[in-house]
Amino acid sequence: MKLRSTETFWPLKNAMKNSYPSISSDLTTAILIIGGGITGALMAYKLITEGKKIILVDRRDVCNGSTAASTALLQYEIDISLHELIKIRGEECAVNSYTNGKKAIFDLRTIIDTIKSDCQFEFKKSIYFTSVKKDIPFLRNEFKCRKEHGFDVNWLERWDLEKMGLNAVAAIESTTAAVMDPFRLANDLLVYCQKKGMQILDRTNITAIQHQKGKCIAHTENKFTITADHVIHCTGYESTETLAEKVVDLKSTYVITSESLPHLPAGFKNAIFWDTSSPYLYFRATGDNRIIAGGGDEEFKDPKKRDKLLPKKEQFLLRHFHKKFPKIDFKPDYSWAGTFGETKDALPYFGKPNPEKNEHYVLGFGGNGITFSVIGMNSILDSINNKKNQDLEYYRFGR
Repeated sequence: MKLRSTETFWPLKNAMKNSYPSISSDLTTAILIIGGGITGALMAYKLITEGKKIILVDRRDVCNGSTAASTALLQYEIDISLHELIKIRGEECAVNSYTNGKKAIFDLRTIIDTIKSDCQFEFKKSIYFTSVKKDIPFLRNEFKCRKEHGFDVNWLERWDLEKMGLNAVAAIESTTAAVMDPFRLANDLLVYCQKKGMQILDRTNITAIQHQKGKCIAHTENKFTITADHVIHCTGYESTETLAEKVVDLKSTYVITSESLPHLPAGFKNAIFWDTSSPYLYFRATGDNRIIAGGGDEEFKDPKKRDKLLPKKEQFLLRHFHKKFPKIDFKPDYSWAGTFGETKDALPYFGKPNPEKNEHYVLGFGGNGITFSVIGMNSILDSINNKKNQDLEYYRFGR
């Protein structure tokens, strides 16, 4: 599956510092990680710190799938509001999912500090706003619900938002959110894990996995095998190619990035923005004074149809940005389309689809893919060790 187009911003910004070989012989390992994006890199970090022997493979160059197209808004908020998620999954699962998302942001910062990654991580406030009066009751319900469950939120009126340069009627301000460069962090994590002994193989496509005598035998496109005790799939939206259960609806999303501004507008120095529209729009700044605007989601059909819409979506996003931030001169510099997905409850999938096989999945779908991956990173060890884990129950297959 082609996950993105055209040239996205992060790889061009970072260039390619590291490259890895493809497979050239049969190999054996304790754990095989399939997928060399941010999820696979985080999973590798967790396992390497536990002293595990790991091989990580990717069918393309590492970090060049969805990670290269991510806009890396790190929020504890999920694509379904808390008060609605409570109705769908119950209070315990919903509140814990929001709480775990908040903790994941701080856990991620600790990892970044540990490996000394220069991924431009910055804490921000999250502004969840509406531009239409009819959405104010919905937003007030969400504000009340978060307050009742102990989340640090503030209510903002039109005049508060005007000070940020935002043309909107009301908003919830959350004090915990962040931004970063996901491509840089994923690459830095892989370099760190390689130095700790992990073997990395890119341009290595796994075509089939056999199970014999408790072992997983992964067959590659060029006829080599990797034998492992456990396989962990960190393949994101491409997991639809290997899962029997339908767990996600694929979408196409669109992003534009501005030229670097001489001075970053005040509102973007301290906050990220997203709105109540469906599908929602979102806006953030980068470390080099650019602004990213994204949204305009469509049902995913195929990459060609997705990409054909890109010029139209560029204008759509530019038009809406100017409506929201009329005083900012947004001059487009990069644009791209990507594939992402939504689950029925906006929550991830962790663990074993088939309890009889040592194949595990960490699938952080939706707008919270990176924070979900951090949560999954801490859960998958229990999946490997067949231990009970609350998150493995919340986010199990077949739910």
